[in-house]
Amino acid sequence: MGISDMVRNSVSNKRGTAAIEMGIIAPVLVIFLIGLVELSFAVLQAMQVQDAAEAGALYAGKHGWNLAGITAAVGNATGAQGVTATPAPTLFCGCPGLGGLAAIDCNGTCPDGSRPGQYVRISASMAHTPVLTALGLPIPAVLTGHAVVRLQ
Repeated sequence: MGISDMVRNSVSNKRGTAAIEMGIIAPVLVIFLIGLVELSFAVLQAMQVQDAAEAGALYAGKHGWNLAGITAAVGNATGAQGVTATPAPTLFCGCPGLGGLAAIDCNGTCPDGSRPGQYVRISASMAHTPVLTALGLPIPAVLTGHAVVRLQ
């Protein structure tokens, strides 16, 4: 068996290439999977935080201005741990317009001559920590949600 026969046999021999290719691709696939899991949990938590802010707005819309009640509604809205009404809900007066809601003195008048309405701004926040902390992938972040409701 000469050198040319050995080269010809090694070029035509395909045994083991699938294992080598899998060994190269598998770590890349695992990294993508871990990133997808991490992103999915972050999106879930962001939705829970927004739901909590909206639950505070629903409470304020039904019961009026009650700081303790709104704060409790935000904290108890989802099963997620660590959701808080931060910063605290605020009561303000404002005038709706084409540019959005403009805050105004409660004793003032709106540009159209009407009285300003009373609104509550609710914010919710939650500290997001990575699911797989051992890998040190994402940096911990604070997720926030906001809602504004007009009181009757």
